[in-house]
This record gives sequence, C-alpha cells and structure tokens, in this order.
Amino acid sequence: MGIVSPLAGRRRLAVPAALLSSGLLLAGCGAPPAENSGSASGSGAAVSADAAAGSDNKDYKSCIVSDAGGFDDRSFNQSSFEGLKAAEEAYGIETNKAESKDASEFTPNVNAQVNAQCDSIIGVGYMLGDTIKPIAQKNPDVHFLGVDVTADGFSDNVKKLTYDTAQAAFLAGYVSAGMTKTGTVATYGGMEIPTVTVFMDGFAAGVEHYNEVKGKDVKVLGWDREAKTGSFTGDFDNQANGKTNTANFINQGADIVMPVAGPVGLGTLDAVKEANAGGKSVAVVWPDSDGYESTKDGALILTSVVKNMGQSVSDVIGQDLKGEFSAEPYVGTLENKGVELAPFHDFDSTVPQELKDEVQTLQEDIISGKVKVDSEYSPKS
Repeated sequence: MGIVSPLAGRRRLAVPAALLSSGLLLAGCGAPPAENSGSASGSGAAVSADAAAGSDNKDYKSCIVSDAGGFDDRSFNQSSFEGLKAAEEAYGIETNKAESKDASEFTPNVNAQVNAQCDSIIGVGYMLGDTIKPIAQKNPDVHFLGVDVTADGFSDNVKKLTYDTAQAAFLAGYVSAGMTKTGTVATYGGMEIPTVTVFMDGFAAGVEHYNEVKGKDVKVLGWDREAKTGSFTGDFDNQANGKTNTANFINQGADIVMPVAGPVGLGTLDAVKEANAGGKSVAVVWPDSDGYESTKDGALILTSVVKNMGQSVSDVIGQDLKGEFSAEPYVGTLENKGVELAPFHDFDSTVPQELKDEVQTLQEDIISGKVKVDSEYSPKS
C-alpha cells in the first residue's frame, strides 16, 4: 500500500482511497473501510466524508488550480472543485482557488497557491503535470494532488489521481451500439492527450465488442483504434468547434455522439438540439461527470462515463488531515467505483432490459478479468 508515516506540523499528504462507505478502494490496497458520516453534493454524485478526519480543521488550507476549462466546465474541473467544496463543508478546512483561462496562467496560479501557504494544492488536468513537477520539487512541505496527471518522475510529495475511463467508456460504447438506429456512432476529443484518448479508445472497443457478440457492423466515426487517429478540436474551450464537429458527424449518419472535450462538449449539445428540432433523433454520451445532473440538457444524454473525481479529491484531503502519507498513484476503476457508467435517466424506459442486463454482466466480467479492456492510454498504478 506504500509508505505511511506522519509528518511534522500540519502539512501531510493523503492517501485518497481510504475505504469509505461509498466503497471507494485504493487499487491494490486491502485496508478495512473507515466509518463515515454525512455527504455533500454538487451538480454530480454525492461525496461522502470520513468522520475520523474531524469537522473542525480551520488550520488546514487546501487550494485548487483549474485547467483552462474553468470551474464551471460541467466536467473534470467542476467535479474536482466540488470535491474540494465538499471537504470544506465536512472537515471545516480553509480553501482557495485559482481559475486558469489558458496554459500561460498555470505556473503563476500554482505559485500563487504556494505563496498563500496552502497545505495541499490540487492541480486539475493532465496539462498541469508539467507545471506541478518543478514547483513540487522546490516545495517539499507542500503536498500536490494531480487530478488526471499521468506522467512519471514526480517527487514524493505529489500524488496522482488517475482514472481508467476506458473501462466505463467500453460499457458506454456497447450501450451506444445497442441503441443506435442508424448503425453509426461518433466520438471526438478536445486536445489529443492520453486522458482524452483513453475515453475514445474504450468507447470504440465497446462498439467492437458489441459487433463481435451480436454479429453487427456498427460504425464509429472520430476514432480509429488501430491507427490511433481521430477527430480533435485542439482545445477545451471553443464550443463552436464542438458544435461544428458534431454537426458533421450527424450529417454522416451518427445518432449518438460522445464528446471528450470539457466545455467544448456544450457545443455538441447545441448541435444535437438543432438536429432534433429538425426531425432527427440524436443522443449524447457525456464525459467525466453525470451530464444529466451537471448540464442543462440532461434530456439529450443517454448516459455518461463518470470519473468520481470529487470523491477521490475529498478522500485525499480527509486522509491528509489524519496524517497519512502515500505518493502511490490512485487509479479509479469499475471495481473500486472510481469510474462508472451513469444511469440512463430519461432514456431508461427506452433502453431494452436485455441490453441493460448485458451491460451489467459485461461490467461484472470486466471487474473479474473475464473481459479485458486493453487501452495503451489507461493509467498504471
């Protein structure tokens, strides 16, 4: 499970996967669950708290720096921020935030949190990894939490919170293949980075699995698993590009689209609304959070590939407050509920029970290892 030791003072790095009542486990760790009390929720799933961490920790300060999408991206920045706010409410800690508008603000924003004497600093997004690395090395008494940071070579005051979304996206791809009426589905990304392509890879693999077991030929636009090439808008903020990309997919026959692009995906929702108003029937698979809860267009969302980032961020802080330390990376999986397929919500009555049962069995088979979801982009523990 890694090294566990107290540190002097109130600067302590957490092990994010203390076993909470939610069932969240640290990959490879078999410690018993901790007792919990209370929960907090934002636009996504409820976040449980660890009672052993206490509720009056006003001398502890945890800070967060967003990726360029900002804290209202309905995606990974927002989910991580909600985890921090849940920890603030449950544990009585002080918090601070810095919202990045573009990559040029990453370094000054992280340095500002160091200067604000934060005990822990949460950097959200793959792109923050390069920023955190040198700053963490220079500030060994500050503990850095890298959400979606997958690179190697960090100092031992950095903990990476990563998520094998290929597993949950595999289920979403299988569902989409079972629900498409046109025989064509699509996916696209924002920036071409591993934490984006892992969704796309898993989604396409799920469609392939459906085709194999059903003898069908559902097509996937936007990602070629063999060539490892696909469609990307190049950023996480230009919603117009997301709308154009989606409209092109719809014109090519796609009736289910999964954007993996943060706020750019809001452009997908706009394109789908327009297409449906024109007589088509198109649905969306949302990334990161449960889009039914986090967007204003839940009626368009078939399901979501959820990363429970809020829970793991809150777990990290709770363990930090207890003086527990481990730089061992956390990897969210279907087994430890770090990633999940969201409910079908408004589509629940239209998804055949047979397909629901197949997805449940498929999830169990992925957890048991009977079905392998192999993506080169999956994070390693």
